[in-house]
Amino acid sequence: MCSSRKSPPATGRPLSIAGRAAIGLIWLYRHSLSLFMGRGCRYAPSCSDYTEQAIRRFGFWAGGWIGLARILRCNPWGASGFDPLPETLPDDAHWLLPWRYGRWSGRHIPPEHRLDR
Repeated sequence: MCSSRKSPPATGRPLSIAGRAAIGLIWLYRHSLSLFMGRGCRYAPSCSDYTEQAIRRFGFWAGGWIGLARILRCNPWGASGFDPLPETLPDDAHWLLPWRYGRWSGRHIPPEHRLDR
């Protein structure tokens, strides 16, 4: 079997048009504004990497909310350190309650992985 298409995301479904557009905007940010703002991110992986991974794994809607939560907690009063993408969506997540997708504080990061303490 010969396939000339790119392999689908980890979820087995192709990216939506909105997901492709969001990843395109992330690419533009990385190659324009990010160069002027500096590369000092409080988290590893960076917020743009994290958001792109979330959109690829969970789709535009859920991944976008997960990425938004990460971006909003990347502030001087927020946590820092190693914060990988969750393997699965939270049990209480529902598309009508999209704020439940995100981790809005840094309490889930183990103390040994934090840099702010």
